[in-house]
Parts: sequence; C-alpha cells; structure tokens
Amino acid sequence: MPSEPLGTVIVTGAASGLGAAVAAAVARAGGTPVSLDLNAPADGIAHEQVDLADVRATEDVVRRIADRAGDLRAVVTAAGTDACGRLEEVPGERWDRVVAVNLLGTAAVARAALPALEANRGRIVTVASTLGLRALSDATAYCASKFGVVGFTRALAVETQGRIGVTLLVPGGMQTAFFDDRAEQYKPGPDARLSPPSEVAEAVVFALTRPAGVELREMVVAPSTEPSWP
Repeated sequence: MPSEPLGTVIVTGAASGLGAAVAAAVARAGGTPVSLDLNAPADGIAHEQVDLADVRATEDVVRRIADRAGDLRAVVTAAGTDACGRLEEVPGERWDRVVAVNLLGTAAVARAALPALEANRGRIVTVASTLGLRALSDATAYCASKFGVVGFTRALAVETQGRIGVTLLVPGGMQTAFFDDRAEQYKPGPDARLSPPSEVAEAVVFALTRPAGVELREMVVAPSTEPSWP
C-alpha cells in the first residue's frame, strides 16, 4: 500500500527541540511545515507567532492556516513547557501555564484543525511524555498536563475513528535545550542517555505517512535505558 502524501503540516513548538526536528523531517519528506511558536524557526520555514496558552488566538491561527493552505493534512503538537518544583513552591501562574500550553494548547490546535483534517483524511500526532504514564515528584504540573494529553488523545482517537488518524507519541528524554533552564537538581545526570530528536521526528513522519485506514495509535520512543519506561 502506498504511503500518504504529507501536504501542509502544522507543527507547534517548531522553533526548537523536537518541533524543529519534526518540521525538518516533514520538509525532507516532501511536506510543507508551518510553525506555531512564540519564536521564529531558524531555518526560515513558514511561521505564525502565537502563544499556545491563549487558546482562542491559537484556534484563530490554525483556522487561518487551514483556509490559506487548502491542503492541511496533519498537525503535530510538539510544543511543551514545564515548571519543576513542589506544588507549594511553584507560583500558580507558572503551574497554570504548563497545563495551558501542554494540554489546552494541544486541544485547541486539534479542535480548530479538525474540519480541514477530516476533509483531507488527515492525521494528528500529539506529544505526551513518559511522565504522562508515570508520576514523578516535583513535576505535578508537567505530569498533570501530559497525563491529560494521554487521556485527551485516546478519547479523540475513539471519537474520530474512521474520519482522521490520531497517534499518541510518548517520547523519553531527548537531547534538546528543554532542560537548560532548570535548577541543577532537575537536569538529567551526566550518565543520562537521551534520544536524538531527529530519531523521534522520523517516527512522527512514519506515523503521518501511513496509508489510509492504517493507524499507529500509540508510539513510545525512548532510549533502551530510559529510566521512566516502563
């Protein structure tokens, strides 16, 4: 069975990390990535500036892209943030923002893209985390948001089966700048094995290009010694 063409692919968080790797992989595979991020990507791909915590603005941007492109075939929600620390120590605004970006932003992008994806028999790949399956101290906001992404995606897959493809991606730790701004006790240790984001991005493109009717419902992509899996 031939793989599906990519067309236009919205990638959230495409200015850095996994999002940037996914956008590059989509371009290599013949698709047209469009970045949704507060910052512009370094490689000059099409970009719409938006704060994913502002869900109504996010929906407006996604609808505008869908109307303009006409061939929106996929969405990859790679944007993410965290706020490490005990619940009573993390300011409420920071805690709330993690859930807003990681969970509510994911749902907003999917909601706004759904009509175009259904018309084009498209796909959604959401990005959770191994900490969406396993709880960890000092990570209540991140775990809450990523557990939410897992539940949201599984429910969405049931709700839209036969209309669009829905894949839940569960990556382990990756070699990105995600950990750079953390306090030392929350950074990966010197012996930590982290995945190259390019490898995770290739798994995303594989999911996006399956033939119609063939679904990769869930993917865990992690180093063989990933401590949070299983």
